[in-house]
Amino acid sequence: MPLLDLFAVIDHSWLYRVLLYFYGGYPVFMAVVWVLLSLFFVRRQESRALKEPDGKWPFVSILVPAYAEEQMIARTLEAILRLDYPRFEAIVIDDGSPDATAEIARRYLGRGPIRLLEKPVNEGKAMALNDALPLCRGEILVLIDADTIVQPQLLKVIVPHYLSSTRVGGVTGNPRVANRRTLLQRMQALEFCSIISMQRRAQRVWGRVLTVSGAVCSFRRTAVLEAGGFSPDMATEDIDMTWRIQMRYWDVRYEPRAVAWIQAPPTLPELWKQRRRWARGLAQVLRRHRRVALTWSLRRLWAVWYEAIVSVAWAHVFILITAYWIVSRLAGYVPYGASPIPNLWGMIVATSCLVQLWAGALSDRRYEPEIIRILPESVFYPFIYWILTSLITCIYTLPALARRPSEVQRWKTRRIAP
Repeated sequence: MPLLDLFAVIDHSWLYRVLLYFYGGYPVFMAVVWVLLSLFFVRRQESRALKEPDGKWPFVSILVPAYAEEQMIARTLEAILRLDYPRFEAIVIDDGSPDATAEIARRYLGRGPIRLLEKPVNEGKAMALNDALPLCRGEILVLIDADTIVQPQLLKVIVPHYLSSTRVGGVTGNPRVANRRTLLQRMQALEFCSIISMQRRAQRVWGRVLTVSGAVCSFRRTAVLEAGGFSPDMATEDIDMTWRIQMRYWDVRYEPRAVAWIQAPPTLPELWKQRRRWARGLAQVLRRHRRVALTWSLRRLWAVWYEAIVSVAWAHVFILITAYWIVSRLAGYVPYGASPIPNLWGMIVATSCLVQLWAGALSDRRYEPEIIRILPESVFYPFIYWILTSLITCIYTLPALARRPSEVQRWKTRRIAP
């Protein structure tokens, strides 16, 4: 069959038409859902301040797992020492770092509540956290990455959630990108503000969240122990723990006022490595907890589970349809309705993405007014960043879905210039 005739057959097949409508309709539909639900959260929940304790604040244990973080660990600890909270400890877990991370942390041992756990062997973030659990004196655990700078009010906005209900098992913070020298980093700043933050607001409206942020989050110690501790074999221990405690009917909340500044990958290879781990981690969680999809008692997680599956499917369809359009146009054939270059439907899809980006930025401007300055660059997001993240999802999710995790996830050397 001649190539052009093959394209014509594909164009008129029902499967192609279904995939095409999914390709164009899903992002528009979800943008409307995310925007409306997040605005509802802003109006009904975010504006309400939780009650502070009448007596003493509860004791909090801060865990700072670290590997090869000599460039940032001092700044992180300085920020912890500036926390406006009366009763806490901070345990730095050096996981066999090959650099001066432990040496720098040791200089802070005589300054306030800083403690140090030195491990001679790199066993990964999950094992580092598990090893520190018996040392914690607080029931509330706050996890902070060693390259994250927290705001002074962090604990005072997180802790009231645990006081408001005994069923609160986790609270995730609001990470913001601090380093924005490159366009790629500014796209990540928009993503954290307008995609990740917006989705957490929306997910809180329907009662369950996909994940806490590993860079700044907190858990009730009882919930972590009930779940069996952190999983060393999972690429993303934060997603896995979020699901495991929610499957035990603990509540996980989002606190946008818990602002922390993170370091975003500045180059494409570094971003690729990070998103490869995220894609694998999500796929591992969906595989390990697949019983959620058919378990009535876990129905409050259905929206999160099915939306994650559909979003992964859309990424594959997005790349497939785009590749088909490119190949057919190179062959001299104009395919039916599959142009990613702005036409009527392409502009609708791109506009829905931009509306979501702007709505998220406007919702978060109270925590980061400067985010408005990079909004003009949001036009690059649906045409460049979308393709990049979808491509990573396509390459790494299916292999991770096909096999269960079989090895401990250890740290890889990572140095991002502050």
